[in-house]
Amino acid sequence: MKRAPSGECDVLLRDGGIAHLRPLRPADRPALHDLVERTSERSAYLRFFSGGRASAHVHADHLTDPDYAGHALVALMNGRLVAVAEYVTDDTGETADLGILLDDDVHGLGLGTLLLEHLALDAAESGVREMVADVLAENRPMLDVVRDLGLEVGRRHEGEQVELRIVLRPTRRLLAKVEERAHEAERASLAGLFSPDSVAVVGAGRDPSSVGHRVLRNLVEGGFPGPIYPINPRADRICDRTAYPDLDSVPGPVGLAVVAVPASAVLDVARDCAKAGVGDLVVVSAGFAETGDAKQEAELLAICREAGMRLVGPNCLGVVDTGSRLNASFLPTAPPPGRLALMSQSGAVAVALIDRAAEVGLGLSGFVSVGNKADVSGNDLLEYWEDDDRTGVIGLYLESFGNPRRFGRIARRVGRAKPIVVVKSGRSASGDRAVRSHTAAAATPDTAVDALLTGAGVIRVDTVQDLLDTSRLLIGQPLPAGGRVAIVGNSGGPEAMTADACERLGLEVPELSAETKRRLRERLRPGAAVGNPVDLTADGGADELGFAVSAVLDDPGVDAVVVVYTPPFGSGRVRTEAAIEEATRDTGKTVLACVVGHDGLIGGRVPTYAFPEQAVHALARAVCYARWRARPEEPEPETDSERERRAVATAEEIVSQELARVPGGGWLDHRTASRLLGCYGVEVCESIGVDGPESAAEAAALAGLPAVLKATGPDLVHKSDVGGVRLGLRTPEEAAAAYREMAERIGPAMTGAIVQRMVTGGVEMIVGGVRHAAFGPLVMVGMGGVTAELLADHAFRVPPLTHADAAEMIRELRCAPLLFGYRGRPDVDVKALEERIVRIGRLLDDLPEVAELDVNPLIVTPRGVAAVDIRVRLAPAAPPPSPFRRRLR
Repeated sequence: MKRAPSGECDVLLRDGGIAHLRPLRPADRPALHDLVERTSERSAYLRFFSGGRASAHVHADHLTDPDYAGHALVALMNGRLVAVAEYVTDDTGETADLGILLDDDVHGLGLGTLLLEHLALDAAESGVREMVADVLAENRPMLDVVRDLGLEVGRRHEGEQVELRIVLRPTRRLLAKVEERAHEAERASLAGLFSPDSVAVVGAGRDPSSVGHRVLRNLVEGGFPGPIYPINPRADRICDRTAYPDLDSVPGPVGLAVVAVPASAVLDVARDCAKAGVGDLVVVSAGFAETGDAKQEAELLAICREAGMRLVGPNCLGVVDTGSRLNASFLPTAPPPGRLALMSQSGAVAVALIDRAAEVGLGLSGFVSVGNKADVSGNDLLEYWEDDDRTGVIGLYLESFGNPRRFGRIARRVGRAKPIVVVKSGRSASGDRAVRSHTAAAATPDTAVDALLTGAGVIRVDTVQDLLDTSRLLIGQPLPAGGRVAIVGNSGGPEAMTADACERLGLEVPELSAETKRRLRERLRPGAAVGNPVDLTADGGADELGFAVSAVLDDPGVDAVVVVYTPPFGSGRVRTEAAIEEATRDTGKTVLACVVGHDGLIGGRVPTYAFPEQAVHALARAVCYARWRARPEEPEPETDSERERRAVATAEEIVSQELARVPGGGWLDHRTASRLLGCYGVEVCESIGVDGPESAAEAAALAGLPAVLKATGPDLVHKSDVGGVRLGLRTPEEAAAAYREMAERIGPAMTGAIVQRMVTGGVEMIVGGVRHAAFGPLVMVGMGGVTAELLADHAFRVPPLTHADAAEMIRELRCAPLLFGYRGRPDVDVKALEERIVRIGRLLDDLPEVAELDVNPLIVTPRGVAAVDIRVRLAPAAPPPSPFRRRLR
């Protein structure tokens, strides 16, 4: 399906600057000639060969002619046109000539690569398969840009020229290159936000209770090493700093401006900041989109984008970076330095979270209150904190996702090195009541969030306390090698609670080895229990506890140790915690403690929890994350062969034809749905359409006995509920009788039926998909047949999926043992099931018009899989944002 070229967007450059891309307009002619005039003779020669600047002026007139037949993009920085890129197709529409001209001042910023990326995607979406560029052999910058783009490039040398032929077929290598370049640009764009050379506080009031004064005071008391400029036209000094009436009077450049003025004055202040060359803006002022004034917020963002400033807020608390001693916030208390980077959409939640973090000994590397997220969002901050050496764990409090699928891609990459812990508010159970497939009924909004986060390896927790509990463990301890837990303590009740919590959360409390038990018996008092849990009793002293912890850590069958201590028994809390610190100092295993009634850290490393369940919940999340991270990385599947590409084109044509026939969309008939699934290698059992008892009898004889009869009709979704499925028809006469009875029971809603040979000896599963408004497609696997909704045994993911993703989904199911030889049953072909999940994920990813899809049941047997019933609903849909197209929100 051909798609229209992209419109306007803002993009990040290699140095963190911002450019605006848009299609060229006839009114750009003067600006285009100005660009040519600023271009050096050398650059003009490299672009236009011997024609040089004269040819460039002629070409500028050609580009802006109303009859120009090509597609051209321009880039603007600070309102000035600094680049133009174009392609012109040949008569076939499948090959296009390429050309790019850059202002000499913007060379080296990655702008040429950005333009080429966008131009290539526009061309591909318009049906162009190849772009051709004739480049002088001495034009190394252009040759390098094309070489490093990530697309397949053919080269042919002709004297002093090189003909480049760029194949416009997106690949994994292209996506990797795009993400690599995006990461570099994001990191550079936020560097000045976290480590500015100087800070101005616009609206720094004299009243100590005012927001502007509190921001200024936090900057001063936090020890920010650079110049701090209070801006207040009615004051000479504030917080013992010289105040300035406006930005024009400030004696030096301003890296970061914090704006704390009434909302009505913010736009004028932003324009002043743009004029003064301020690097970045933090707007703490409220009164924008959160109060319904989205227009003013959009104008604020436009001012920042044109000036190349990143914007935090509006309606936020500010920004903190403990490494650079920047506290550009009005937080009531300054967070201590540490290894947790924290972002929050809610200011109130952030204040409580930071206060509680300090209470339990957890410091921050950085903090950003994003407020309305007009610009800087969680996606941007993940990119920045990924490379921040001072950050060990990233914590996010989210109320919404700006670009969920991009978040998933970034988080999956970042999570391979740093844990991401997320609290996502809004666990609503109310889904779209209009959906009618099994998959769509199960896919609530919160299910979509879980699918996104689980697939990306993100640790989702329910509360901010959970976030702190889990972060303390991940920051201070190595990841557990497995889920085998030893429990050591001085109180049987809390130890039993710990063991129970382990069992509930899928952790194992194994029997200790004979050698470990022997060592414990030799050293511990006679009344001590040396199984697992190891109970020293209330009289057990600190030395005994330390020895017991060391002994179980030496046990090869133990991956993690939970120490349970109830003060003030034994040797008391101080001596006991010292013994725990000493015993665990050199271990490579995971250790955590429940010191009943006390949350904190022992020796800055071993997290302590007030209650056993807290400790075990944190450990279970760490075990789950460690398993995800240990899973070998598998590249996402891509359509490589010509045969696969033709199959995808056929599927797109089927969708286009059906939506042309029924513009509003609807359920496909069985034959069309089977053809669509067949394009992706999901073969449906042979089905024969019938329209009466006689044809049903004939079809049963042809299909093979025993046979199955299924009613068809546009309103028959759950056929079993209305008697629309008959199994085990042993003769043609039974098939005829079944048709008569079915037609009489269902009535006009039954417009016909299909007959299939009955598949026996397998496990009924369901594989389906649904398109979520914000998250895009979701893929589901679960227990199938008539129990699909009753048992609610499902696993969801956001495609594209790898085979490892599919395998993980299957093993999450409660019914999974049925697939692996449960109670003497034969193992079934799980690999074939995984393959169908991956293929259906690819279909949903390729075809946004597929709104709902059910393959139910998909019968998995020892010999393979059989899709015996399918439902597909189409609906008009806009193409999703391309992961290959770099752009700011």
